[in-house]
Amino acid sequence: MKKLLLLAFLFSGFLVSAQAYPPLYNSNEIKFNIGLFLATSTVEGSYEYYFSEDASIGATVYFDNDATDYNGNFGIGPNFRAYFGYQPRSGFFAEAFGLYYTGEDEIENDLQRNRGYSTTALGLGLGNKWSTRDQRFTVEVFGGLGRNINPEDFQDDFMYRGGLSVGFRF
Repeated sequence: MKKLLLLAFLFSGFLVSAQAYPPLYNSNEIKFNIGLFLATSTVEGSYEYYFSEDASIGATVYFDNDATDYNGNFGIGPNFRAYFGYQPRSGFFAEAFGLYYTGEDEIENDLQRNRGYSTTALGLGLGNKWSTRDQRFTVEVFGGLGRNINPEDFQDDFMYRGGLSVGFRF
């Protein structure tokens, strides 16, 4: 009988597991950059997929009616994020991003027309994300700096991005 109890005790370790956090079911997140919208009326939405507690991949797309804005009138690009917070999928993060965007350069001379451009940029960013206790709603503040790979003569070599986003996980 003692051997049977000892054997049952040893195999009970396979059935019992301890976790530091509750199971994370919401691996998808959609976000709206409300800070950019309020500052420049640019509509920017993002999607983020968490493949672990501290890493994710995502994509961003934005539209703007003013083609002469700082990052043009349309942009799309991927990103990779690594989180360094104590809570899963939140806290301080660093990201690497790519961005393809189009726009126009504003020319003051009446003889020339606006010059359109399309370019690609690669960059790095930092930010912080907070989530509710049930991991459904998020708020994040972020900023980043990128370098244009193929800028036109009239274009800046660097671009920036940033904002204040609110999100929903599902």
